[in-house]
Amino acid sequence: MITVGILTISDRGHRGDRVDLSGREIEALIKKIDGRVEAYEIIPDEKEIIVRKLIEYSEDKGLALIVTTGGTGVSPRDVTPEATLAVIEKEIPGMAEAMRRESAKKTPHGMISRAVTGIRKSTLIINLPGSPKAVRENLSVILPALPHAIDKINGDPSECAGE
Repeated sequence: MITVGILTISDRGHRGDRVDLSGREIEALIKKIDGRVEAYEIIPDEKEIIVRKLIEYSEDKGLALIVTTGGTGVSPRDVTPEATLAVIEKEIPGMAEAMRRESAKKTPHGMISRAVTGIRKSTLIINLPGSPKAVRENLSVILPALPHAIDKINGDPSECAGE
């Protein structure tokens, strides 16, 4: 069982002006890898709040995986990547690159995503865009690699390559 936290980062969602369909999409997809959501919140697009929640979810709650949705674009209020970069100790650029590559095949807007993936302590943190469709497309690309990545983060000594 993979313990999961979902942070939906949306000013409108935080105010109650928008239903969070993206968080629900993450929860549905995570079940495919035996993930169990143990923490979920909708927070505003505020760097300090995002940083605080990423630290809380990784250190206090000890979750194996945190998935954020929202705030990865180029709008002035989009600060999720900066908040994530402020807390991670190791970046995993290949995951973000894979998501952008696949998104760009579907829409040219995919290339302006600034999503970041990385590790804090023993927690994998993944940024996703804010729409349910983009969540589905992006998370589906990296979903098969997540259990192995989490095992390795937690010290699994087995070889990464198959025989």
